[in-house]
Amino acid sequence: MPTFKKVLEVNETYAIDNGKEPSAIKQLLMHHGPLTPTEYYLKKDEAMDEKAYTAFLKDVDEYIKHDVPIQHLIGHEVFYGYSFKVTKDVLIPRFETEELVTHTLDYIESFFPHDKPLRVADVGTGSGCIGLTLKKERASLSVTCTDVSKKAVTVAQENAEALGIHATFAEGNMCEPLGEFDKFDIIVSNPPYLKDQEPLEAVVKNHEPHVALFGGSDGLKYYRELFETAESYLNTPYMIAMEHGFDTAKAIRKLIQKTLKDVTVVQKKDMQGKDRMTFVFKKP
Repeated sequence: MPTFKKVLEVNETYAIDNGKEPSAIKQLLMHHGPLTPTEYYLKKDEAMDEKAYTAFLKDVDEYIKHDVPIQHLIGHEVFYGYSFKVTKDVLIPRFETEELVTHTLDYIESFFPHDKPLRVADVGTGSGCIGLTLKKERASLSVTCTDVSKKAVTVAQENAEALGIHATFAEGNMCEPLGEFDKFDIIVSNPPYLKDQEPLEAVVKNHEPHVALFGGSDGLKYYRELFETAESYLNTPYMIAMEHGFDTAKAIRKLIQKTLKDVTVVQKKDMQGKDRMTFVFKKP
């Protein structure tokens, strides 16, 4: 059997030659090894186990030939330092969304009284990465996660259990399930925002749930629903925090101004300088 080092070198070249990320190959090797990065450097000249090698090569072909996301092959993605289970039924957490979590935590500190118990609704939760991360970072928050997909809700529940988090879950479209509960102080959401005809890479188009990707002909369908209904489920003061397409920030602001009165709107760029996040505040 070839050594770990040789396996990595050969298959990284295979990935590069096919326009794929060599870093994904290393992730697969660490997964099937199984190895930590430190263990790899200690064992790189040792022969790889035959069974692990066979499983590794199968996943390499799934990634390179069939565009299966690396996260689906290894079964998880790291978000904000926490491991989240991902399947074909939920959107794979993106690193840009970590910035939404950071800004939301900062605004919680600066906008709300420190002694106020806060209720957060993560609308369209998917894997639960936003709402559950907020809870991990600030244990005093009471978090409710909703999704239109029953399978997504199940994945989010499994992630909560794995992370040792107590949260509430409900199935339904956007804010509709929130009517079952007391009012909230914060709604956070990363709803589907791609335009219906927007072209996608095969890895996304063929392997991620379209219900979590597409937001109508202009990509704004679910933002309209959010702004038209949110105040029915919110206390005052409140905050709405959301991620959106980089090219829709102005349209999002106009929608807010049309539907929500006496609010302050703050828009933030992501680390790539793209208009990616909008925050709405209403004071007492």
